[in-house]
Amino acid sequence: MGYIEEIRELVGHRPMIFVGSVVVAVDRQGRILLQQRKFPEGAWGLPGGLMELGESTEDVARRELWEETGLSVGELTLINVYSGPDQFIVAANGDEFYVVTAAYYSTAIKGELVVDPKESMAFEYFYPHELPDDIVGSHRTVLEEFLQKHRDVLVKLRS
Repeated sequence: MGYIEEIRELVGHRPMIFVGSVVVAVDRQGRILLQQRKFPEGAWGLPGGLMELGESTEDVARRELWEETGLSVGELTLINVYSGPDQFIVAANGDEFYVVTAAYYSTAIKGELVVDPKESMAFEYFYPHELPDDIVGSHRTVLEEFLQKHRDVLVKLRS
């Protein structure tokens, strides 16, 4: 049992604050890796998850990318940190929480993509102009900011 599960046993469904990270993983063609999630079912999102004790946000990004995809990541560049009332979530089981999310991007992705069926239905790389409509709201915000601030990264990869 992980840290989050242990704390939830103590506090029940009451609102809590969690810290997590997501990764905008960009391949050599300038495509962005998205995860078709089991929760919410079928929605697309970025690989990522919540912090365990003793981790940095960079550690979370690396661990979650590895656990969910089998991919390792080199240099991570911070996009932004997202927090506040619009980061409030009520899980299907009634758990309430606010998430502070550190979002990173990287073009230094290595390994062979493997789907972890416990958390994911599929993974797919998308060109920015072909992103699916059904993207988790907070992840869409991250992607929009990444594309606004770092589009030059994609242009360099495609040239």
